[in-house]
Amino acid sequence: MIIRSKAPLRIGLAGGGTDVSPYSDIYGGCILNATINKYAYATIIPRRDNKIILRAMDRNESIELESESKLAIDGKLDLLKGVYNRVVKDFNHNAPLSFELNTYVDAPPGSGLGSSSTLVVAIVGAFTEWLGLPLGEYDIAHLAYDIERKDLAMAGGKQDQYAATFGGWNFMEFYKDDKVIVNPLRIRPEYLQELSFNIVMYYTGTSRLSSTIIEAQSSNVTKKSDKSIEAMHNLKEQAYMMKEAILKGELSRIGDILDFGWKNKKATASGVTSDIIDTIYESAMKAGATGGKISGAGGGGFMTFYCPGNTRYKVIEVLNTFGGEVHNLEFSKYGLTSWVAK
Repeated sequence: MIIRSKAPLRIGLAGGGTDVSPYSDIYGGCILNATINKYAYATIIPRRDNKIILRAMDRNESIELESESKLAIDGKLDLLKGVYNRVVKDFNHNAPLSFELNTYVDAPPGSGLGSSSTLVVAIVGAFTEWLGLPLGEYDIAHLAYDIERKDLAMAGGKQDQYAATFGGWNFMEFYKDDKVIVNPLRIRPEYLQELSFNIVMYYTGTSRLSSTIIEAQSSNVTKKSDKSIEAMHNLKEQAYMMKEAILKGELSRIGDILDFGWKNKKATASGVTSDIIDTIYESAMKAGATGGKISGAGGGGFMTFYCPGNTRYKVIEVLNTFGGEVHNLEFSKYGLTSWVAK
């Protein structure tokens, strides 16, 4: 028997950072995001030899372990171990399992597309399929969040796990006590086609440690930094602006809304941008983009630009001079999917 799962990565279009505690706990946050045609994959093959084999195929890393109830978190494939530890503890009465787990992610860590969280969701999905766990979408997303943020103590927000689990276009609300509400958006097909055509994704060629930036943003809220908190309020307002523009088909507003968000994102913490990122952004704007943003916490990874009309071609031409990669964008309608291979 072979059990497989996949979950989509996402782009955040508005509200980024307002899903991170303590801001979301104190003020409530909201984000508008969409899943795309890049995925995290997990495959489980049960074994009977009391061995656990873990492989991250995209990173060319693998380890073989004796089957135990709890695997050591030691910097080696900890995301895979973290999911296993929690599943055994919560759902298997601490009885160890024997299996082979292979994973692959279509984007590198630090890409800003939620790759780590999406991988956790995919692995949880594979275990859920294998063991027949009674978990719905909210349960899976919250469990993935709990594993990553609490068990593994990795700094970050909540949007990635819910985007990967639910899929599609969503307006998400975040409150204290880990309360999350996912509101799927019904967007006209022709709007989606135009958005896909006008949005240009550019990989800068560098990844970043998002936790450092996120910790700085959280610290600024805790210290009641007026500049940072006002910027976060504006990012929350940006999510409402973006939702209205997309649902009403007022697509000409999207570039300006993105630019508004980018200016405020830079005010939330140092490290969000850099000289080269600013140069790339300004060059894309001069070439015809009307707005853009860095994906995720910032500092590197993917950048997203809105290029109306036929400006995408000139923008792509300019972006190619910086040595990164332009990626085609298609939206993914479905979230986490798991199945048994025949």
